[in-house]
Amino acid sequence: MPQAVTLPSDTVQLAPAGPKTYVLDTNVLLHDPTAVTAFAEHRVVIPMTVLEELDHIKDRRDKSVSREARIAIQMIDKIVGAATPSEIQDGVDIPGSTVSGPLGTLAIFPDQLIQANDTVPYLDGTQDQANDNRIINVALKYQLDHPAEFVGLVTKDINMRIKAKGSGLAHVEDYRHDRVLDDIDLLATGYLHIPGDFWEGIDQVDTVREGDITLHRVARHELPEVYTNQFVYDDNGFIAFVDHVDDDYAYFAVDSNDNLMRQRFWGLAPRNMEQAMAMRLLDNDDIDMTVLTGPAGSGKTLLALAYGLHAILEQKKYNKLIVARSTPPMAEEIGFLPGTEEEKMAPWLAAFDDNLEILHGSDECSYGSIDYVKERANIQFKSLNFMRGRSFNGAYIIIDESQGLTQFQLKSIISRVGADSKIVVLGNLAQIDNKYISPLTSGLTYLVERTKGFPHGGMMHINGIVRSRLAAFAEENL
Repeated sequence: MPQAVTLPSDTVQLAPAGPKTYVLDTNVLLHDPTAVTAFAEHRVVIPMTVLEELDHIKDRRDKSVSREARIAIQMIDKIVGAATPSEIQDGVDIPGSTVSGPLGTLAIFPDQLIQANDTVPYLDGTQDQANDNRIINVALKYQLDHPAEFVGLVTKDINMRIKAKGSGLAHVEDYRHDRVLDDIDLLATGYLHIPGDFWEGIDQVDTVREGDITLHRVARHELPEVYTNQFVYDDNGFIAFVDHVDDDYAYFAVDSNDNLMRQRFWGLAPRNMEQAMAMRLLDNDDIDMTVLTGPAGSGKTLLALAYGLHAILEQKKYNKLIVARSTPPMAEEIGFLPGTEEEKMAPWLAAFDDNLEILHGSDECSYGSIDYVKERANIQFKSLNFMRGRSFNGAYIIIDESQGLTQFQLKSIISRVGADSKIVVLGNLAQIDNKYISPLTSGLTYLVERTKGFPHGGMMHINGIVRSRLAAFAEENL
């Protein structure tokens, strides 16, 4: 059985003050194609096997993954493209800098040249073995050649981290640069519950008039957790909306439970307070983007659709309703399917037809009503791939099932929103079907945290299963 690497007795096994060496796995570059720039002044090493894997992945049918692979390859080429072979192996300076100073270097290591050694616990790196072994061997090689330095393997593969540690590699890490949270339970919900009586914990409050609304002003240090467009409520029926905050004060607009529960969108009434707060966010003209999260059946899609019909047909705020969602890899390549874009996307957007039936189920001729509404509201079903490069003006846009999108995908979609438009992003982090994305690395999580406090953005986590008793049981117990 191979033994761990034995360092010379005069070597102190402490991380030095100088640059560290990080060997990157392929999945790190797929999660974040710009990962080579995320290690400050340290050395980044990419094994040749990683480049081979990226080369295979860039031509896959899974366009979301292949796109990330191509971006990573282009990023590496920009850094090492003009360097000589020896410079590439030694390390090429990464252009750019951080607050602390310039970035480090990027090296490509030809791991196929690593030979078996009885004194080093190299794993089987032959072609018929897992590429993971060859990548781990690169880190082991660096650890052997530089025993006094910090050498770490960075991978998102749990089993690979276990194998690397078992082979004697001292430093093995997960890639956390793409995370905005350490615990998904800390994700912003859009509301803050104050136990007991809200006013008992407030030493001083002022009333100010801004425009046509009356606001209560509270010192910022008394409520350090609040942010703009958040709701605050207590156990005694108090509820308020955070209009805005500055360095010194938080400004609240006091509301009431009854007032919130009386809201109606296209005949739809809220069934719990979270739905009511979400409706208030949707109907706020100062909020251009609303993010709704929550479990299946909590009413996210129904609320977004109902407000869209209300805003287009009754309030005349927008001239069209655009619906899109993330789709499985096969659905992304919809060009070979017969029919128009809307007909191709119909199977993946059947949930919206179901919700239209709920809104018009009591009509005498429900199917006629649905067809009439679709035409009057100018409802368009779009593929996310076809939305890139376009600009949507005067539109109400719904992005459904966004939990499987990356940060880059969501950014490219949101950047399409033009003047006089509103976008609503829906998702359930418990239903991620992309093997390269976790709740902590989902673009939806990134969006919620990055837009928290944005004056023209709001979010709401809707709890409670209102679909059925069976759905509630399945969500909680299955």
